[in-house]
Amino acid sequence: MSLHHTTKQEVAADGRFTHMNDRTLKVPQGLTADSQTQSFLKLKGLSVIESCTLTVNKQGSMYLEDHLVLVVNRGNYRIRYGEQQFTVRPGQMVLLHKAIAVQYEKFGDPDDLLLEYMMFFLKDDLLSDYMKTANLSALRPSAHAPVSIIPVTERLKKYVESLKPYFNEPERIEGELVRLKLLELLFDVADADSEFLCQILQLRRRSDTSIAAVMEENWMNPVSINDLAYLSGRSVSSFKREFQTMYNSPPSQWLRERRLEKAKELLAKSSMSVTDVCFTTGFENVAHFSKTFKKRFGFPPSSIRQQSV
Repeated sequence: MSLHHTTKQEVAADGRFTHMNDRTLKVPQGLTADSQTQSFLKLKGLSVIESCTLTVNKQGSMYLEDHLVLVVNRGNYRIRYGEQQFTVRPGQMVLLHKAIAVQYEKFGDPDDLLLEYMMFFLKDDLLSDYMKTANLSALRPSAHAPVSIIPVTERLKKYVESLKPYFNEPERIEGELVRLKLLELLFDVADADSEFLCQILQLRRRSDTSIAAVMEENWMNPVSINDLAYLSGRSVSSFKREFQTMYNSPPSQWLRERRLEKAKELLAKSSMSVTDVCFTTGFENVAHFSKTFKKRFGFPPSSIRQQSV
């Protein structure tokens, strides 16, 4: 459970994010690079991250490889993806599903710059364990439950406090204990709010969505084929089969072609560097991007940039 390179965000006077060049990181794995301000419990694919730092304003982008429960203790954490924007304040939490790119802005209050929060990353197999243990496997959400911010109950506050000693000696914490604590979290959040329980059920049972819409919304994100299948509400095999029928091409080939054409356009018409273009168009490695670009067009991306200088 665990941030890639597209666009960093500024916040305009009306509270909306505006774009700046920056890297979008895949999380949770990309977060572990910052050990100065964050503590980690990461065992057998299970991740809990605690952050406590003085922050005036920090902005960026991240791609969620796992489902995320964000709990804010102090300060503010603003999130935007698609047309939705949320500000999670002290004593609040939010649940976000995996396979989405989100922009964030986190900041302390004017009289207290301390920002403190915990991020719980949940894999699908953990959700399956929870639903089986809680006898929820046969349940379906009665209606669509939109993403919403809910208050952290007293029970959840005590749960968060119970985790803090573990961050002092993470090397002594066994993976099974981390798994059990994350299961405890799911029981606690489901008890805190019935809408939250519906959101948890939705994580495992995505409703069918147009493949064309999913591709148009996500092709510039660092998505895998598994991610796209999940977002469309289909199994990987069904997604690949339907995609091939619709586009007469495998999804991986379609993604590569679409990204390369966009990269060529950006290199020719913008002042973005090769590195910026690479990450903006969904590639995750500059060397691989350059090799793939040259194979497709017969010349390296740097040659376009040199011509435009």
